[in-house]
Amino acid sequence: MAWCLVVVMLQSIATIELLVLSLLTLIVALVISGKKFILLLRRTRWIMLSLLLIFAFTTPGTELTSLMGSYGPTQEGLIDGMLQLTRLMAAIAALAILLERLHRQQLIAGLYTIFFPLQWLGVSRERLAVRLALTLRYAESTMLKGATNWQSMLRGLFEPSDEPLKKMELTLYRFGLNDAALLLAVSTFVWMMMS
Repeated sequence: MAWCLVVVMLQSIATIELLVLSLLTLIVALVISGKKFILLLRRTRWIMLSLLLIFAFTTPGTELTSLMGSYGPTQEGLIDGMLQLTRLMAAIAALAILLERLHRQQLIAGLYTIFFPLQWLGVSRERLAVRLALTLRYAESTMLKGATNWQSMLRGLFEPSDEPLKKMELTLYRFGLNDAALLLAVSTFVWMMMS
């Protein structure tokens, strides 16, 4: 929940606050979960480059160079692209911290709890939790098989799994005082930053 609130806040705060908060988040992520953060950045590098290029070449504004005419990158597009890239990197840094602090079972149990309102819409949160757990397990086992690039990882996803069938158990955790305090602190921080 706290991570979701931080991501929403990153989309709506002013530029200076965004840069300061992003820098702090990046530093904390490097200290707490440096390896995981670098791994997530490596996996999203093409998305980040695409995001920057899309903003640079499709946002109207002052042309950076006259060589390409109206088809070239613009100054406003480059600035907007860098701001979106900053938001994305801060969200990835916060995700790296979250993934470092929570075991996979704890993450799934937390999402199961958050999905509670979906049952009013007829969506089975049990199925969502099981699908997420299976997706994470198969993605992790494929990466650990020694895939060296994205093509071999994709090929590994379509190979039959040699894992035996297992019974899945999800340990649910009580919403404790520490959880309430953290959620209140993050909510207050987000509210202060957005107002």
